[in-house]
Amino acid sequence: MEQEDLVYGVHAVTEALKEKRGNKLYIQDDLHGRKIDSLKDLAAQEKVSISWTPKKKLTEMAAGGVHQGVVLRVAAFAYADLQELLDKAGQEENPLLLVLDGLTDPHNLGSILRTADATGVTGVIIPKHRSVGVTPIVAKTSTGAISHVPIARVTNLSQAVDQLKADGFWVFGTDMSGTPAHQWNTSGKLALIIGNEGKGISPNLKKQVDEMVTIPMVGHVQSLNASVAAAVLMYEVLRNRLS
Repeated sequence: MEQEDLVYGVHAVTEALKEKRGNKLYIQDDLHGRKIDSLKDLAAQEKVSISWTPKKKLTEMAAGGVHQGVVLRVAAFAYADLQELLDKAGQEENPLLLVLDGLTDPHNLGSILRTADATGVTGVIIPKHRSVGVTPIVAKTSTGAISHVPIARVTNLSQAVDQLKADGFWVFGTDMSGTPAHQWNTSGKLALIIGNEGKGISPNLKKQVDEMVTIPMVGHVQSLNASVAAAVLMYEVLRNRLS
């Protein structure tokens, strides 16, 4: 059983069952309560078999992750096609696509997806190589957002950005110097590149950026965690949409 074919935690398992991705549900054999009853009912509704399993075995299955007593074997995650994201964006007035340039921390990706769902982001684009994909940790951290935010995985990010530009997107990057976020013109079709946790945006992608955006900081630390920076900018776009 590959770890990538598992999700764990109450929220992630519930969302995966609702999305009809569940194959088999493992529940800690001494757990009871309303949440467990709800999961059992949902599994029965979706015709997913249940196995009552010792906590130690669940912890092994979740590779030590916080599983809250529930692990679900699922069909492999279905990534979207880039064209699907462009088609979806074409139906929205002010779409925002996130381009994640080589993030490696699954907690960062999961957090970004959670905020993306909360702020109405159209979709997320990640590279196939040298980047974290959708793993059980990502699913758990996203608290089910992977079921609601389309994720396209592409072979070449630079070519994908070219495709976005051809489709009318303005491409923005994040940097220490640039337009302050509160002065950012967020109207129209937006693509926001979030760089790697350590190296930032790769040089090739930087050349394709139309404008850099910076988050003003007055403290002693001169950078933010990738998921925090992404969240600040996602909420800036939402704030402008709602104003």
